[in-house]
Amino acid sequence: MKRLKIVFLVPFVVLFCISGCAPLVVGGAAVTAGAGTYIFMNGDLRTDYHYPYDTVWSACERTMADMKAVEVVPVKEIGNGTIDAVIDNEKVRISVKYKAKDLTSVSVRVGMVGDRLASQRIHDTIVQNL
Repeated sequence: MKRLKIVFLVPFVVLFCISGCAPLVVGGAAVTAGAGTYIFMNGDLRTDYHYPYDTVWSACERTMADMKAVEVVPVKEIGNGTIDAVIDNEKVRISVKYKAKDLTSVSVRVGMVGDRLASQRIHDTIVQNL
């Protein structure tokens, strides 16, 4: 009888312990699926776009122009790049990374510690430029 209780109790305890990680796993899967899901982690707002790297890079450059960025410093390499700029007296860094043929990851950080709303506004402008 005691063994039967343990057999039924252990799965529930394990499920309870890992339930806090489930949204992160689901969120990570949604981001790679490109469902318009954003992850705000360590001050960076990240998402994936189902477009080639060069197309996304061009959209990020147009976004900087649209938002009247100053002190723009683009550094583009083969599989990744960054655009550092100042928008509305805040430092902004856009990081673009190749993931697959038609999948590119973009991370936006506004300010020293990150501003989610300002980063979301930049992502919205990138989407308009795609």
